[in-house]
Amino acid sequence: MLVSDFDFDLPPERIALRPAQPRDAARLLAVTPGGGLRDHHVRDLPDLLQPGDALVFNDTRVIAARLHGRRTRGETSAAIEATLHKRLGPDRWAAFARPAKRLKAGDEIVFIGAETGGCLAARVEKLGEGGEVVLAFAQSGADLDAAIAAHGAMPLPPYIAARRPEDERDQHDYQTMFAREPASVAAPTAGLHFTPELMARLAARGVSAHFLTLEVGAGTFLPVKSEFVAEHEMHAERGIISADTATALNAARQAGGRLVCVGTTSLRLIESAVDEGGTIHPFDGETDIFITPGYRFRAVDGLMTNFHLPRSTLFMLVCALAGAETVRRAYAHAVASSYRFYSYGDASLLWRAV
Repeated sequence: MLVSDFDFDLPPERIALRPAQPRDAARLLAVTPGGGLRDHHVRDLPDLLQPGDALVFNDTRVIAARLHGRRTRGETSAAIEATLHKRLGPDRWAAFARPAKRLKAGDEIVFIGAETGGCLAARVEKLGEGGEVVLAFAQSGADLDAAIAAHGAMPLPPYIAARRPEDERDQHDYQTMFAREPASVAAPTAGLHFTPELMARLAARGVSAHFLTLEVGAGTFLPVKSEFVAEHEMHAERGIISADTATALNAARQAGGRLVCVGTTSLRLIESAVDEGGTIHPFDGETDIFITPGYRFRAVDGLMTNFHLPRSTLFMLVCALAGAETVRRAYAHAVASSYRFYSYGDASLLWRAV
């Protein structure tokens, strides 16, 4: 498959810069298994699910992963932005640096807190490809976590950050109501649409809610640069599914309920933890699963997700689930009907193609 097979035209005005208010007022395009399209709102979700269905949410919390500082080398200095994307140890993080060409191994970077004015020091331990660096910080463990929270900014996706600065509203808007485990540098954005009122209505409908954790990395925003899909390498991300959650999901499926993931992060972790027979197992480790058309889904029946970028791994994933032609028709309808795209945009409800 060619990456160009997953391209489509998207007018820039379709990119949402702020979320809908209230959250469940966002639009929801229901795509039926036969390819039919129905326009709804997220608040209509209970009517689109059945008693016994199980929703799976990612409870990760976004950290203030974007740091701004200066590299000083002798008489010269340079402004550096670093976006943390994977913790490697108590005092070490992998990050994407800009401009990376101004760095070399051994450089010291001092990051300045925008609000506090304090300093956070790190040494460039290693340079990789694509602007990736390994940073060794002067602080460690919980002290480093607190320092990052004090010095960093919310890491808005590049397609939003390029059009407006991060502000105080984003501190709330870019976290789901379930955010618990501070480990991610990107939000599981399908979960942004949920409110306590909507969750209460889903429970009253007989739809159960279950939680796992996938630490979303900045690699989720990296463009696919290869010509062929098979040549793209996914960044590994750590995920956790507890024994209780695995047991509950297996029981729901055995009772005839459908497993509906809220977001591609939940789907990728579930499909990483299921065996050939369809049994979901507890999971604690890394996954770099890359789901493209032709993949055989073992556990997931449906997916609620936002509208994704052209040529992205996430667009490939939804094509794999619902069928490429069905998804193309759905996206063409979304563009023509002024649906809002990407992290702060509207949502779709897709079912696995038979």
